[in-house]
Amino acid sequence: MPDDVQAPVPAPSAAHGGATPSDAIDPGPFFHGTKADLAPGDVLEPGRRSNFGERRTANFVYLTATLDAATWGAELADGDGPGRIYLVEPTGPFENDPNLTDMKFPGNPTRSYRTRHPLRVVAEVVDWAGHSPEVLQTMRDRVEDLRQLGVEAIND
Repeated sequence: MPDDVQAPVPAPSAAHGGATPSDAIDPGPFFHGTKADLAPGDVLEPGRRSNFGERRTANFVYLTATLDAATWGAELADGDGPGRIYLVEPTGPFENDPNLTDMKFPGNPTRSYRTRHPLRVVAEVVDWAGHSPEVLQTMRDRVEDLRQLGVEAIND
């Protein structure tokens, strides 16, 4: 078992193979970065406030197959608690996250996805390294600039 995960990484299941705009299927493992305090067996579902823009209700929940993208999620998430990263398992099909693919990063090198189905928490990832305070502040400033410009997450 990897030192930074409290439980074994699950084998890919059929639920991971949803049709995507680019037909990319990723076997995972998958992560979700947040400030929510969750436990194995908990689910993350669409319908929560987005962390970006005007913080509208999100129609999707997001997952990634890279620890770096999950780190950004944990660090930039709304809330006062510590950032957390969870190993998650999709319960239904997922697609490439259009907020991070095609126009911005052709081909989805961040391996970032979204789904309308719940994500089941498998384990918390521990001992992950965050970005430096300077890099994090630069990203927060960029997110705020986008908010001021009225740029919203693609939510349909």
